[in-house]
Amino acid sequence: MEKHFKSIVKAALISVYLIFLAGSIVRMTGSGMGCPDWPKCFGYYIPPTSEEQINWQPNTSYNKGTIIIKNEALIVAKDNFSTQNTFNESHWEAYTKHDYAIFNVYHTWTEYINRLSSVLSGFVFLILLVAAYKNRKLHKQILLLTFGAFFLMLFEAWLGKTVIDSVLKPSVITIHMVAGLFIIALLLKLLHLISDKVAKNISYNKTFHTLLIVSILFSIIQISMGTQVRQFVDEQVKLFGFDNKQMSLYNPNLNFYIHRSFTVAIVLVNFFIFYKNETLQLNFKLPKWILGLIGLEALTGILMYYSDFPLGTQAIHLLSGALLFGLQFYLILQHGKLKQLKK
Repeated sequence: MEKHFKSIVKAALISVYLIFLAGSIVRMTGSGMGCPDWPKCFGYYIPPTSEEQINWQPNTSYNKGTIIIKNEALIVAKDNFSTQNTFNESHWEAYTKHDYAIFNVYHTWTEYINRLSSVLSGFVFLILLVAAYKNRKLHKQILLLTFGAFFLMLFEAWLGKTVIDSVLKPSVITIHMVAGLFIIALLLKLLHLISDKVAKNISYNKTFHTLLIVSILFSIIQISMGTQVRQFVDEQVKLFGFDNKQMSLYNPNLNFYIHRSFTVAIVLVNFFIFYKNETLQLNFKLPKWILGLIGLEALTGILMYYSDFPLGTQAIHLLSGALLFGLQFYLILQHGKLKQLKK
């Protein structure tokens, strides 16, 4: 049962990273408002596939809550009814949560697939919750960590609705991402608790641990500044249009230059971690992967700035940042366990 529980924790972790990937693709393609409502999409559980479905049609049955576009505005069916040959406004009311009334079938289905990934993850977390209860005797923190992650998943679902209702308000999206990182941290802590694998012939090193803490603090600072840069990019996209991505970093603010320059400090501290890992013969494998992800982060950042956001770079940049945070956090857990064993 313990082996199965570990597999379930890993599945939950993978599902969260899949949400990060799906969300980054939504942002990359500008599909965030592909569905104007939540959790349905234009009032349907399965989104429309053509413009005819979201325009008023005569002699057609509509269910309560169905959303259509009429006179460049969103309106909602107030009850179940069938239309006649002429439009009867008494069956409809204005959609008041926002006034974004644009339909693009590709954006709609991209956003819908993003939501499906969240639903899939939700089922995995329900299974995790049941498994945590059955394995609660393995460690006293198992239930606490699992409930914390599950609660944050519910919070993320509510934030998803808030993101749509706010028409992709940058600050709400930032909170959405940070909450996702907290979920990753809780799942990694849970995975570490039930892992029996301990590195042999390795001793705890205080300097190395301090460097690890500095490195993840630097990453959190960098991610925070990155969200500010992303907010600036979002504002530029709203101003110039998604098709003019070359204007996304037109006349960037101070946050961008700090974010870009701070990469040097991150590279240096993590390279020093790699160096200490080799010279102290700690034999941790993660420092190599961490340096690789930092290199990928830097490369995609350069491409976005100098090559006008090539396809895929924004998604890779965001996902690699989330992966980097996860690896750094788990390395801290691995090395910290050596101190506990020393006692």
